[in-house]
Amino acid sequence: MLNVLHLLQNTYSPPPLYFSSFSYRNYTPSFVIEDLTRYKSTQSPIQKIQIHRGLCKKTMVGAEIDGSNAYANGLLQINNGSLEEKLDELRNLLGKTDDDPLRIVSVGAGAWGSVFAAMLQDGYGHLRDKIQIRIWRRSGRSVDRSTAQHLFDVINSREDVLRRLIRRCAYLKYVEARLGDRVLYADEILKDGFCLNMIDTPLSPLKVVTNLQEAVWDADIVINGLPSTETHQVFQEISKYWKERITVPIIISLSKGIEAELEPEPHIITPTQMISRSTGISMENILYLGGPNIASEIYNKEYANARICGSEKWRKPLAKFLRQPHFIVWDNGDLVTHEVMGGLKNVYAIGAGMVASLTNESATSKSVYFAHCTSEMIFITHLLAKNPEKLAGPLLADTYVTLLKGRNAWYGQKLANGELTLDMGDSIKGKGMIQGISAVKAFYELLSQSHLSIHPEEKKHVAPVELCPILKILHKILISREVPTQAILQALRDETMNDPRDRIEMAQTHAFYMPSLLGQ
Repeated sequence: MLNVLHLLQNTYSPPPLYFSSFSYRNYTPSFVIEDLTRYKSTQSPIQKIQIHRGLCKKTMVGAEIDGSNAYANGLLQINNGSLEEKLDELRNLLGKTDDDPLRIVSVGAGAWGSVFAAMLQDGYGHLRDKIQIRIWRRSGRSVDRSTAQHLFDVINSREDVLRRLIRRCAYLKYVEARLGDRVLYADEILKDGFCLNMIDTPLSPLKVVTNLQEAVWDADIVINGLPSTETHQVFQEISKYWKERITVPIIISLSKGIEAELEPEPHIITPTQMISRSTGISMENILYLGGPNIASEIYNKEYANARICGSEKWRKPLAKFLRQPHFIVWDNGDLVTHEVMGGLKNVYAIGAGMVASLTNESATSKSVYFAHCTSEMIFITHLLAKNPEKLAGPLLADTYVTLLKGRNAWYGQKLANGELTLDMGDSIKGKGMIQGISAVKAFYELLSQSHLSIHPEEKKHVAPVELCPILKILHKILISREVPTQAILQALRDETMNDPRDRIEMAQTHAFYMPSLLGQ
């Protein structure tokens, strides 16, 4: 058994930190070290309980929470009036009575879903009589030993997180997990603010529910934080619990993925369509929210913006409700383009990561790739929508940041440099689902159908995918596995490749609009 004192003193060593009620030596309070040493050395269960309680009481000095609920998860709330007014406006629109709180649940606990729930908790969690915020995730997912060790290091490098856990009497389980004496679970650590896909960015503690029926049956607003590959299945189950509902919930989908169906005619299915099909809820009550957002950076209050798209009835009041000083939300009526672009950017982000790795971050090569992939995105959206939103503003920014730093770009880089292999699948430890992989398959299958000819007047059928060479090569690399990652550079350097402008001009003639591709 490792010595606890040795363990706590031989992690990171930043300069000494000082807090109001006690000083930190190597960021860990001396009384914590002393009490933990006593805790591990004693064999008496009664003494263990006494030490644990004493440790919790000591850390409450100078951190009392008064009856006014001025603090929510350790964050001092300000400007309560404006927040409460926004909440009251939405409550009134939903017909909530004074004794009936607005119930919001996030379904799925990936990085973005968890951050979204934590942001709502930080903003509105102190108004407990008027709003309840929960998050659902499946139970039973264990945290492996290496992740538990890393999590312990993260906790002890953050004085605010360390103090919060001790105050909540939740610190000792992380010590025991670090020592290998205990197994932690993903839903358990999420309650303390740790998302398994984003360990390095501690969040606010969250109300976690592992029973899906309990989580959603009375929810007024449901946030879909699931990958597109899981959305249909989970919302099909949810529909069973909504059969007796009188009121219709609002659903905000954060999912950025696309699935394809080839029968009876080839068409794509977006996450909002999956939700509507599974539950029978009208598209009027289902919205999509997306933008140039990296989850961890948003939670660390980097300035960001997003668009919520859908029916005017709900998008405007929800944009106002979701807006925060560092997270500006606009509303937009073009749900189709934004949701399709949300799936497409993940496709091309994988290729961007490959190009970055294979060219040693060559700015020139990355810019050439950017020009070609954006022209393909524009072409594809013109197949699906008659007058799609232009690839500009937040849409372009969303593409840019995803190609630059998103998890799909990260995956492409790791794949190209050999740190990952295709045999590892599309769910990667510490990152979650790489949605671009299934989206590559969906878009390729859809656009390779020969009867969807872009020149129907000619005898020779030309499938739309023939005008998308980057999509074709990504399919050969990721799905059919015919060629290595280096093939993406060969595709970029193909002398017969047309000017990206030609593809864009063809798309903007509206001659290729195929409403059947959206099942219309």
